[in-house]
Amino acid sequence: MICTGSNSKQIQAISDEVGIQLKRQARELPNSLEGYNQSEWILADYGDLLVHIFSPKARDYYDLERLWRTGRNVQIPPE
Repeated sequence: MICTGSNSKQIQAISDEVGIQLKRQARELPNSLEGYNQSEWILADYGDLLVHIFSPKARDYYDLERLWRTGRNVQIPPE
């Protein structure tokens, strides 16, 4: 999953909520969590699921969509 937060607090909040929901609904904890304090790019590794949460500047710079251009887009349905 690749997403963008508009500021460091929102980036951390997205990371926190993803962690809460995966723990609650799938009983999953991250294998590792990188970049939380800097909040430019948080990478949460859940094994089969990698969560990338970028600042707008970092997302433009690293351009992961280019690297994953052959990947499949998955729409997440609303609750």
